[in-house]
Amino acid sequence: MDGATGRRTVPQSRERIARMFEIQAAGCAAYGAGLYGLLLRRAADDIRAGGPCAEAVVGHEGAPGPDAVALRLAGAVHALVLSGRAPELAGYYPSAGGAWSPEVAEECWSAFRATVAAELPWVRSWMTRPPQTNEVGRSNLLIAGLLYAVTAAPLPVRLFELGSSAGLNLRPEQHRYTAGGFAWGPVDSPVRLADGWTGGAPGWLVEAAAAHPKLDVVERRGCDLTPIDPLSEAGALALRAYVWPDQSDRLDRLAGALRLAADHPARVEPTGAGDFLAGIDLRPGTLTVLWHSVMQQYVPAEEWARVEAELDRLAAASTPGAAFAHIAFEPERVGGRFPFRLSVRVGSGVRVRLAEASGHGIPATPS
Repeated sequence: MDGATGRRTVPQSRERIARMFEIQAAGCAAYGAGLYGLLLRRAADDIRAGGPCAEAVVGHEGAPGPDAVALRLAGAVHALVLSGRAPELAGYYPSAGGAWSPEVAEECWSAFRATVAAELPWVRSWMTRPPQTNEVGRSNLLIAGLLYAVTAAPLPVRLFELGSSAGLNLRPEQHRYTAGGFAWGPVDSPVRLADGWTGGAPGWLVEAAAAHPKLDVVERRGCDLTPIDPLSEAGALALRAYVWPDQSDRLDRLAGALRLAADHPARVEPTGAGDFLAGIDLRPGTLTVLWHSVMQQYVPAEEWARVEAELDRLAAASTPGAAFAHIAFEPERVGGRFPFRLSVRVGSGVRVRLAEASGHGIPATPS
């Protein structure tokens, strides 16, 4: 208690993590996820007050921002909802057939807090794993980068990904993409990425799609420190739990991608990015593509230095008959902003910025 004000003082470590929750709440609200905007903001208050949410995050107080502690807690509770262990809260989660609106905010928060309190050991156990969204919407950027690259090097594609999670973005040619004046991919695909570009797709992409109506992907492989098996019940639950429950388009895309995963195998190796790249060499008659999206911020600086050295090695070895391309969709500092940008480098050429997009990949805007 503060003797001067009569108010309860909040330990500095607890105040810090409460602020992290508030920042994440604002981010969710900005992306149209009003449910998490409310719940994470109220969870921040509960942490300050020493409630069940404070108990849930014990041991995470010193975690760096990239650990996404707020999303770990939200994902843990969402998993309980999806698995039928939180029936009262499920009534407010659209992902479980419930209905959410600001008018039921107090009832929803009360059910969320009660769920955390009732399932505290399970929640704390879940929170030991890093959040993995494996956002399928980012294929909207990957396919654009691939079509740009194969225009420069028209060869069968070997596709490799850093930070693959479950590898759902290793099957981009199996998705259907549409925008004003643009359509590409199988018309019967269970993954449909509509309205992918603001104001319609850029001219270079329309031309590249017309020149390459199909892509021949001859190899697909990724790496992740803690890969998820999308064909397992536990893996599918983890992926669904980290999609925000009031964003039905994302949930639909994920459901379709899980169906595709069974028909189009892709291997994700449990290894770091540097070691993974060290084992990759170019192959005659193919275009070797290295792709990553919104993962660089989670990689320690010394590990990323290894990644860059390996990328330079592959770029230097690139030839017209054994080509290499590096596709990245990552946030970049621009003044006080961090826009997410798609960039492509073919061989040892200049890196080209092609687009900006939301962190979930849709919609994109040409650079």
